[in-house]
Amino acid sequence: MSAIKKVVLAYSGGLDTSVIVKWLQDNYQCEIVTFTADIGQGEEVEPARAKAQAMGVKDIYIEDLREEFVRDFVFPMFRANTIYEGEYLLGTSIARPLIAKRLIEIANEVGADAISHGATGKGNDQVRFELGAYALKPGIKVIAPWREWDLTSRETLMAYAKARDIPIDYAKAGKKSPYSMDANLLHISYEGGVLEDPWTECEEEMWRWSVSPEKAPDSVTYIDLTFANGDIVAIDGKAMSPATVLESLNKIGGANGIGRLDLVENRYVGMKSRGCYETPGGTIMLRAHRAIESITLDREVAHLKDELMPRYASLVYNGYWWSPERLLLQKMIDDSQVNVNGTVRLKLYKGNVIVVGRQSESDSLFDTRISTFEDDGGAYNQKDAEGFIKLNALRMRIAANNGRKLLK
Repeated sequence: MSAIKKVVLAYSGGLDTSVIVKWLQDNYQCEIVTFTADIGQGEEVEPARAKAQAMGVKDIYIEDLREEFVRDFVFPMFRANTIYEGEYLLGTSIARPLIAKRLIEIANEVGADAISHGATGKGNDQVRFELGAYALKPGIKVIAPWREWDLTSRETLMAYAKARDIPIDYAKAGKKSPYSMDANLLHISYEGGVLEDPWTECEEEMWRWSVSPEKAPDSVTYIDLTFANGDIVAIDGKAMSPATVLESLNKIGGANGIGRLDLVENRYVGMKSRGCYETPGGTIMLRAHRAIESITLDREVAHLKDELMPRYASLVYNGYWWSPERLLLQKMIDDSQVNVNGTVRLKLYKGNVIVVGRQSESDSLFDTRISTFEDDGGAYNQKDAEGFIKLNALRMRIAANNGRKLLK
């Protein structure tokens, strides 16, 4: 008899997690609680309820987490201008801590002994889910079926499902997708299939959210994005909620061929993996955020943020969202955003995001009296630069005077 009495499963209603429900019942003889989150993946989540009920699940959680996802996870990450390995906007990574959080909260509500997920033993998601779970509830047990069972392919999963009358759309499940995909409001990712050869170009038909830059409109699109404390709060003067902002930017960006990425990344578990990503809204957000920071942030604060950003990005990518070091960095980042207020004007054209204007009536540090090439009326004394330069050259002059030669 299993010591585990009740498990909360991250459940999508698809083939893998439907098999996991029955597998847990067969192997752990435990009660299953399913949790299905709508984080903007673009699929109906309500059908998961009927499938779970058909397998005897009584406690079923189906929740719309789109606003929380963008407000409490995506926006804080973008305040740091976060990019992993110079390119990746972390669309998959940032969704996992929210799911882990809700798994633990539900486990506490229903008195569950364990949580379970459908992440494989090869990827990063297993690490992200479990690091989050252990940080929030150290004594929780985690069941990761892909690390335990002998079901190693779609065919063996389907055979298991048929033998146990698991409610699956077999016609749909039998059509093997060429890609493994993950989607939420921030992005959609593609892995597997022809992408496993890093030399092979992906098919145009793969992309779902965006037109190709070549087929994007021949005319430019202008948008104004308004920031308050580092977050976008309005598009073209219209106030919007966080999720609505991102959803709108996805549509605008996708229509202009923005946000496609083909990347080979270094997974935390040690292997290299190729993935393609569509992040139209996020690509626009990042460019606009850096633009508003350029006129509102102090130089040294901006540079310090840039130095810390790769570390922050690695923490998010590797699953350390709930770690004390990420939380510490977030406090500093959030403090830096108090004065990041104003509006950025962008020009979108055939895959390009071009900053054409930025202004902040309350917090701009751009002083035209000082920076002008015309007569500044004495606002800046150019003679001051002589002493500044000599002091900064002092250590190099001392070295040269002591015989240290830089030229051979």
